[in-house]
Parts: sequence; C-alpha cells; structure tokens
Amino acid sequence: MSQLTETQVVVGGKVIKVSGYESSEYHQKLASYINNMISEFEKQDGYRLRSSDLRALMIQLNLADEYFKAQERCEKLEEQVKERDKAIYDLRHDVVKIQMELDNTIKENKELRSKKKNDGK
Repeated sequence: MSQLTETQVVVGGKVIKVSGYESSEYHQKLASYINNMISEFEKQDGYRLRSSDLRALMIQLNLADEYFKAQERCEKLEEQVKERDKAIYDLRHDVVKIQMELDNTIKENKELRSKKKNDGK
C-alpha cells in the first residue's frame, strides 16, 4: 500500500495542507486545476462581487458538472468498447467458420483430384 503524503498547496491564494495516498505532484496538479478554474471565473463580470460562499458554490457546481460529463463520456466509451469487442468476437467467429469451409473445400478438391487421377488410369 502507498504511503500517506502531505503536501502544502496554494488554492485561491490560501496555503492549505492536502494529504492522501497520491504523490505531491498530483496534489499540486489538483491545486493548479482549481486555481485555473478560479482564474476563469474571475474573468466574468460580477464574480468578485459575489459572496465567498456563492463563489465557492459556483466552483463546486462547475466541478460537479465536469465530473458528470466526464462520467457520461466514460460510460459511452465503455459501451463503444463492448460493441467493438462483440464485433471482434463475431469477426473471429466468421474467420473460424470460413477457415473450416476452406479446409473442407481443400479436402474435397484433393479427393476429387485423386478420384479423377485414379479414374484416368
């Protein structure tokens, strides 16, 4: 099991301690992501005029929105993988069937050639 990692990060201008089993680099990446989101919101008119609770709620709603959209994309991709797996299975089945037919045709061809050769004597 991984070790617990504690990292100090800056989020929204505040230094906080983050702990988890991920690397310090990962914790910094999370903080950077949130800081970028805050920067994007700050570009909107009136964002700074809202209460800190409302600003935090806007960030949280945005994160939840991104999460659910990513989850939906994941589900669609998983469905596509299942469909492709089924298509591959069906193709392999077809290849085996065709190979068996080819083997039978080759066998019949050899038998007919042998018969023709023996009849010609």
